[in-house]
Amino acid sequence: MQWEIVIGLEVHAQLSTHTKIFSGASTAFGAEPNTQADAVSIALPGVLPVLNKGAVERAIKFGLATGAHIAQRSVFARKNYFYPDLPKGYQISQFDLPVVGQGALTIQVEPIVGNAMPYEKTVRITRAHLEEDAGKSVHGDSLGVTGIDLNRAGTPLLEIVSEPDMSSAAEAVAYAKTLHSLVRWIGICDGNMQEGSFRCDVNVSVRKPGAPLGTRREIKNLNSFKFMQQAIDYEVQWQIDTIENGGEVQQATVLFNPDTGETRSMRSKEDAHDYRYFPDPDLLPLEISSEWIDQVRHTLPELPQAKLTRYVNEFGLSTYDASILTASLETAVFFETVLAAVPKDPKICANWIIGEVNAQLNRDGLEISRCPISAQQLGRMLMRITDGTISNSGAKEVFRILWSEGGDADAIIDAKGLKQVSDVAAIETLVDEIISANVDKVAEYRSGKDKLFGFFVGLAMKASKGKANPAQLNEILKKKLEG
Repeated sequence: MQWEIVIGLEVHAQLSTHTKIFSGASTAFGAEPNTQADAVSIALPGVLPVLNKGAVERAIKFGLATGAHIAQRSVFARKNYFYPDLPKGYQISQFDLPVVGQGALTIQVEPIVGNAMPYEKTVRITRAHLEEDAGKSVHGDSLGVTGIDLNRAGTPLLEIVSEPDMSSAAEAVAYAKTLHSLVRWIGICDGNMQEGSFRCDVNVSVRKPGAPLGTRREIKNLNSFKFMQQAIDYEVQWQIDTIENGGEVQQATVLFNPDTGETRSMRSKEDAHDYRYFPDPDLLPLEISSEWIDQVRHTLPELPQAKLTRYVNEFGLSTYDASILTASLETAVFFETVLAAVPKDPKICANWIIGEVNAQLNRDGLEISRCPISAQQLGRMLMRITDGTISNSGAKEVFRILWSEGGDADAIIDAKGLKQVSDVAAIETLVDEIISANVDKVAEYRSGKDKLFGFFVGLAMKASKGKANPAQLNEILKKKLEG
């Protein structure tokens, strides 16, 4: 039986303000428990919240970056529920009037299985609203008890809610990665998933083709793209098996256990009416002027999609290559710095970053911001390929040494004797010697065995110890063989 998968995401991005959303307490990560739980964050009697302007500006930035509607009037509400780590017994959030309305995000999807080609898709964003974070329950100390750390209470969040536009784990992961890159790109969130700065809740349901939407289950607090893919795959199969075996999927909130690869029910899923939303009486409506929106607009960098389009149109790169180079701001800056050294050959810059650099980064588990070879070093090395000083094989040797030992490309080329032989007379002499020593093979080539050309190239490269300029060698060899 065929099934359709329907997926929507709710992402909590911790905003990069130095203070909390309604008070001046620090948001720095790693402080001793409860040292940043100020009177406003834990709602001591008589305190009043004051909205953080920086949090609002970051929300506006996100709205502009996704082509969304920015509400010039929005309202904060109290979302009522009881958790041990929610000191007020309610969370200040936004409900029916969020600061950011409908927008969209274009993603590049690489299918996880099979030989399907990458493709582009647009995911609609329903809304993005400001809210405060709760505290954190710390389980299992040496005494076997649970502690409450309220340092995180009041930390500013932007909750970004998508439409249920995704139909596979690959699409959900691509959307989450693109969103993760965007919030870091525009500087509103550091994206540190290990510290909880970027957390994803995934709503998953299945249905028969053309049928109404199925009952969804929400997988909470996924902080790894790998775990997201595993959790969705398991949850989809669980729902299909449940229905096909005569069962019924009940709306619920579930948790993913990475050790077992399974989801398990945490609680029945609440709906909006369960939270008894009402406008917060301590906060005035948030009003955003057109002038303020324009001021924020001017602080935005060139956005990923615009940069991708420019790379395709201006540099002649493929959409796939451009999407990799704009996957993060750090990668784009690295590429443009390398390109500054080799401005006439953007393709060679792209190929080396996408190929050799990314392969080594993946092998060593590094981000491009920690690449052992600087963009300037790589640019100088690529200059020596384009000006004919070294061959591609010689460049790979230089690259290996730069990666492991550092240094300067020119010094390595001289020390290792990697300069190409580009002297026409020297190459002609070498070719003449090879032709004279292989008269029978020359005759076979001239009789129509064109594949023997590679045989002669191999002999020539061996004789030159790999230093003959390949382009010149091929041209001279072809001319003399056919002459």
